Amino acid sequence: MQPFVTQCNTRFTGKTTYSTGSKPRSLNAVDVNGDGKLDIIVANYGSNNVGVLLNIGNGTFATQATYPAGTSPVAVAATDVNGDNKLDIIVVNRFSNNVNVLLNIGNGTFAAQATYSTGSGPFFVAAADVNGDSKPDIIVANYGSNNIAVFLGYC
Repeated sequence: MQPFVTQCNTRFTGKTTYSTGSKPRSLNAVDVNGDGKLDIIVANYGSNNVGVLLNIGNGTFATQATYPAGTSPVAVAATDVNGDNKLDIIVVNRFSNNVNVLLNIGNGTFAAQATYSTGSGPFFVAAADVNGDSKPDIIVANYGSNNIAVFLGYC
């Protein structure tokens, strides 16, 4: 028996724009408020902040809420860093040479938790359990120092 396959010529509607901070550099689509809808996290390079646009349904988003970051945030990742089953935000700040962790305090709102020094010119971030201990770790690519930094999570 052959599986039934349909083909679709996917098309897109006209664009809808949403205001961000100055010079948005990267984004991530994840459910930060636990409602089952993907929200948008954006690194606002020129505004030195992170914006969160909550999905209000049907592919529309609320006005962004902003949270302070270091100088020139260039990349964002999301993972549950503290085990409370809420996605937290990790943001890399290129010119302050650090990474910030913003803790999700509920309903898609965030508070600063910690700042960690990186190498020179951090440019990308990923979160994964690299050592198999069931705790998220942070990996940062440092453009200016030609290396990566790995921050192992622990309790």
